[in-house]
Amino acid sequence: MQPSDFASCAVVEMRRYALRPGHFDDLQRVFQPWLVASQEQAGMRLGGQFRDREDPDRFVWFRGFAGMDQRREALESFYYGPVWQAHRDAANATMLDSDDVLLLRPTEPAHHPAAPATPGLPGPTASPTWAVAHVWALPADAGLEAWLTTSGHAVLQRAFGVPVAMWRTEPAENTFPRLPVRDGRFVVSLAMFEDGERWGLAADRLESEPEWRRITARLSEAGVTSEVNHLQPTATSGHPMPAVAGVVEG
Repeated sequence: MQPSDFASCAVVEMRRYALRPGHFDDLQRVFQPWLVASQEQAGMRLGGQFRDREDPDRFVWFRGFAGMDQRREALESFYYGPVWQAHRDAANATMLDSDDVLLLRPTEPAHHPAAPATPGLPGPTASPTWAVAHVWALPADAGLEAWLTTSGHAVLQRAFGVPVAMWRTEPAENTFPRLPVRDGRFVVSLAMFEDGERWGLAADRLESEPEWRRITARLSEAGVTSEVNHLQPTATSGHPMPAVAGVVEG
């Protein structure tokens, strides 16, 4: 069974590639015309492709699957298929490291991403979208994870004023070991803003939230580390549609 869209995927990969200096565009000349549609045809659903705004040689992208067994089937179909075999050398030549991969699943309750933007169309989908991905590395504490993905999520979404998608580590064994994934427990959030100005206002609101300061203090005491990725969609990115900033409850 193939997922109908990225939002319905039960398993998600967040993939972050370190590229050879100056080779981001070289990778996109292979990825965009050849590797987007072929992965979708193999049963995956791509959830956005991005350039890191603070590291122009880092490519960040998301893809999803109906489940772990379907992930194995889709990856086998793609990586052993003719399109990847024809273009893998050109793609791999641009990369220094492609092993920074998080294997994820929806939180409980689930915080699904919004419907995807349509690349190339005028209007809101063509705005200079500013994507923000937070990644928290957690200790082996299920209670802390549950707290961050419920109370923490509510604070993030209230401060940002836009929908905040969120995932947690998928603990199942990697069904396609040819592609390694990182060990550990992670929580990832993804929020979409129309532009950098709206993100800046949202970040200011978050910093002024007393409850968020309490949350970050507790996370720090527990040894949680975090990073924020500021991302720019590529031309063919099917990232979630940016919402007009406002007050979003829950």
